[in-house]
Amino acid sequence: MKIQPSTLQFLKDLANNNDRDWFQANKERYEAAYDNMKQFVAAVEKALGETDHLEGSKMFRIYKDVRFSKDKTPYKTSIGTGFTRATNRLRGGYYLHIEPGASFVGGGFWQPEAADLKRIREEFALDDQPIRNIMADPVFKKYFGTLQGDEVKTAPKGFDKDHPAIDLIRKKSFTVHRNFTDKEVTGEGFLQEVKQTFEAMRPYFDYMSVVLTTDLNGVSLLD
Repeated sequence: MKIQPSTLQFLKDLANNNDRDWFQANKERYEAAYDNMKQFVAAVEKALGETDHLEGSKMFRIYKDVRFSKDKTPYKTSIGTGFTRATNRLRGGYYLHIEPGASFVGGGFWQPEAADLKRIREEFALDDQPIRNIMADPVFKKYFGTLQGDEVKTAPKGFDKDHPAIDLIRKKSFTVHRNFTDKEVTGEGFLQEVKQTFEAMRPYFDYMSVVLTTDLNGVSLLD
């Protein structure tokens, strides 16, 4: 199973003709691209399910909500899919983003809710060595480089701006991603690369799952 060049070409053409008339005239091309992605996502879900427990996947709508946006073009020029891990014991979300010239495989914890964000920061303040060991792992560095995410300018309330782990504590999201070229996306081996990239996130996800299901003393918060 592979992503067809015609899928990327449709998205390229849509970027240059982002209006309803063009879209309606090319509705069959959109449906073919969507069906191709749907089949690819199903293959990814099946492959990833061999090594992780998934609740399911969700392909995001191509139609934009422009009510509060300055950009009033009606369609997204990418196709994104999220893969959700099963049960409240397994944390971390997988994400596949297909966009000509800007495709990537990513995941992690994007803008976690306040309680989770506080818990993550407290863990890093208590002991940042486990997360730094994960970030220093050769596989992690090869695939993702480093941990990413928007940051506050100084220090979050309640944390010392001079704390040794302030570079981590300042983050508002904790994500990773790996970029792919259009040639790689439409290649025969892309499905396997997506699977391996998601699997490379697992040590990070497993660690964060423990953090987010226990208190600072390591006592489980789950029944």
